[in-house]
Amino acid sequence: MVKNSRVSPVVVMSNGRITICFPFVGNSFGGSHVSATKLILALDRNIYRSLVVLHVEDGPVASYLKEKGIPFLVAPVGAPPLVREQGRSTVAHMISMARFVSGAIPSLVTFLKRHNVDILHTNDGQIHAAWSIPAQIAGARHVWHHRADPEAFGVNYLAPVLSHHIVAVSRFAKPCKPICNVDGKFAVVHSPFDVPLKTSDRTSARSGLIQELGCREDTLLLGYFGSIVSRKRPVAFVEAVAAFKEQHPDVPVMGLLFGAPNLREPKYDGKVKQRVEELGIGDAIRLMGFRQPIEPYIHAVDALLVPAVREPFGRTLIEAMYLGTPVVATRDGGNPEAIEDGVNGILVPPDRPESFVEPIYKLRNDPKFRENIVKAAEERAYASYGVDVHVNKITDIYDRLLGGRKSDDLNSHARLSRTSLGR
Repeated sequence: MVKNSRVSPVVVMSNGRITICFPFVGNSFGGSHVSATKLILALDRNIYRSLVVLHVEDGPVASYLKEKGIPFLVAPVGAPPLVREQGRSTVAHMISMARFVSGAIPSLVTFLKRHNVDILHTNDGQIHAAWSIPAQIAGARHVWHHRADPEAFGVNYLAPVLSHHIVAVSRFAKPCKPICNVDGKFAVVHSPFDVPLKTSDRTSARSGLIQELGCREDTLLLGYFGSIVSRKRPVAFVEAVAAFKEQHPDVPVMGLLFGAPNLREPKYDGKVKQRVEELGIGDAIRLMGFRQPIEPYIHAVDALLVPAVREPFGRTLIEAMYLGTPVVATRDGGNPEAIEDGVNGILVPPDRPESFVEPIYKLRNDPKFRENIVKAAEERAYASYGVDVHVNKITDIYDRLLGGRKSDDLNSHARLSRTSLGR
């Protein structure tokens, strides 16, 4: 087994299994890491060997992997340049990234060959760009797992040429202006979701949160779950709470933002606080910070608000559906692929915070409507977003890329099992 230490000169043998390499930067943590980890843990170890690689060995991803019991290696080169920061031009970032890639290629090629990597499965922008060319040179098949904007440069100009297959988390996330046609090597595979553990019933979860907040029992609890970044529109969440408070002053309400800024916009929470102050609703907003596990808090709120725009496919939206928390989301990005308006959730126009008010009020005051929404959402979540569904689709892609090797290995293991049982 690979240990949580620096790369050893000793080659880790795959024992005939298919080796899938999952490299990550490791300096920030998000939903993509959760999804990739679920895949790694669910892969059949009789057939696949997962080789997890981090460029940053002491960051949040390393901590998460250790918590999950997943061993990893440290990459033979340092971390790629950070995602483009505000104020830095795209061209400058691309030049910086190109310099890194050109210098890193020999080391990464050697690494991939040493570990007999069959498939390289990348999950974020920096890693796609840094590892795709070495994969080509090393003879590994490359799966480019796209979890971002359909207009992203990499998935439109690099993936069509350098990857063997592009996986997107939603139809919305499909590259919209690819340099060449990608239909023959593109698939939509929704992110995997374990059925969240309901550690307590909703009443208990809600009471615990009410006690922490120190507010009235009848306070309407509205939740925002996600990074505090502009694309997810936390300011719009604050404005939606303010609009509700203005239109229904008799209803006590509390807007709770669970999450933290990330490397792209490290000070964006300041803009959120500024807007709260401008609207004069400091008594109705709480920045709760990053919390893990998050499921008890999603379970405790009365409604999940998703004001994000161009969100490829949000994890917390599906988790709320599993947990019986009704969702009000923008009709944008991948949200309409999960939410059927008025059936298993409610869709509202993007960038119109006041449009959240009526659906929230209806969910609060029409128990039958709320019950129907929750029931339909749970049924949709269980039917469509399980880990098994995700793993089967991904391993089918692996199988096709390797020319049916998975099927051959399955037959081989079946024969070995029958022999060992004396059949």
